[in-house]
Amino acid sequence: MTPTREAAVELFKRYNESDSLFKHALAVESVMRHIAGLNGEDVEKWGIIGLLHDLDYEKYPEEHCKMSEKIMREEGWPEDYIHAVVSHGWGICVHVEPVELMEKYLFATDELTGLVTTTALVRPSKSVLDMAPKSVKKKWKDKRFAAGVDRSIIEKGAGMLGIEVSELIQLTIDGMKTAAAELGLAGE
Repeated sequence: MTPTREAAVELFKRYNESDSLFKHALAVESVMRHIAGLNGEDVEKWGIIGLLHDLDYEKYPEEHCKMSEKIMREEGWPEDYIHAVVSHGWGICVHVEPVELMEKYLFATDELTGLVTTTALVRPSKSVLDMAPKSVKKKWKDKRFAAGVDRSIIEKGAGMLGIEVSELIQLTIDGMKTAAAELGLAGE
């Protein structure tokens, strides 16, 4: 099969009904596309992998990443796409380590998109368009804020990439700005 965004959206929606989970997938997709472009990488491929990363999460939360591997393999997706999707659960629910640059960024930004989204929604503007990394860093320190976001995973991802967390936050914000309206983060 030839991976396309349309095929990825169709597959994702076949296994997920949650609007918030789809918005999360779109957020990760937008970040992955942005970072791929900055690095001269395949924007379409990175975006599709970002979109599909939580393919199995709604129906199979206890088998997260493992069922994605099974589903994608049965659907005929290329092995490198499967490896990338599965690797974002490294050390959390699978032992597949992120090795490619794309996989490391997926691992590092997945949780971070949730923190950026939550931070944007409590801002007066309710927007990511006017947000700076310092807004996210301020909320980062409050462990009760977006308590479900595992900050240690973000730090581990930034370490794998050899960049500062603040740089990763800026890249994530910039990527999410490209889809702000679709994500409901363009303000009121």
